[in-house]
Amino acid sequence: MIIKSPKQEINGLLIIDKPLGFSSNQTLSKIKWLYNPKKAGHTGTLDPLATGILPVCLGEATKFSSYLFDANKTYAAKIKLGFTSSTADAEGTLKDLNIVKFPNKTEVTNVLKTFEGAIEQTPPMYSALKHDGKPLYEYARQGIQIPRKKRIITIFSIKLINLEKDELILEINCSKGTYIRTLAEDIGEKLKVGGYLSSLRRTVVGSLTINDAIALDSIEESLVEDRFKFINPIDRFLNNFDSLIVSNDEASAIKDGKIVHKKEALKNIYRLYTQENFFIGLAEGDAKGNLKVKRLMAI
Repeated sequence: MIIKSPKQEINGLLIIDKPLGFSSNQTLSKIKWLYNPKKAGHTGTLDPLATGILPVCLGEATKFSSYLFDANKTYAAKIKLGFTSSTADAEGTLKDLNIVKFPNKTEVTNVLKTFEGAIEQTPPMYSALKHDGKPLYEYARQGIQIPRKKRIITIFSIKLINLEKDELILEINCSKGTYIRTLAEDIGEKLKVGGYLSSLRRTVVGSLTINDAIALDSIEESLVEDRFKFINPIDRFLNNFDSLIVSNDEASAIKDGKIVHKKEALKNIYRLYTQENFFIGLAEGDAKGNLKVKRLMAI
């Protein structure tokens, strides 16, 4: 009989630099094996061929994970020109378009500008979006095409970092829900030479940067008792919201679901702290300074 060790009460954020070849769920499974937390979840899928920031919320942090899902992202993307791919990336079947003349820097820059701002994008068939309870990629593998509705996404900026004949290196800052594979394919099509995403690295999620991230190997190679130093406090990824200190009475009222009046709380979301500087959750103020709870810590 195998006796499982009890799950640990761990609350916080791990900022993982997801390795090449790992799916987001495989990365999450590894974290669960390393920490054995009661609750854990990642906050935004990265394909196995992509690397970079994958925030993993543990325990109470999962209550606030939507703020990372909704955050803007920045990617370093390589696009190979002169080919098309059945999956819009390097995993698909490639077709050489036998292009002789590739666009120059001016032509590429002009095309990239047309993708900035709010644009329509059709989600790819090779994606985890569900149709009748099944991810689209399962239909795609069977050769079945499912109609997909276009969605509005925003490209805040798209910069050409390097151009070498048939390869673009771009820095893309975009809204949630953006498929970089689809963007790469659309850019290649607009350049009239075809293109697919050959590599991708996520470098920014909200206020988190790749410099904050830790490799899975580094965690695994550390002593068990040292692994907790990699866990960030829950409010680490909520620092785009202003902070607000509440009295002990106000904190108790907020925990009871009551609306608390704070004259300095305007139409914004605030990080709430006790007078002992203990983070208790998020609340939103209205025009009259009334604070209403959005998410609260249970601890």
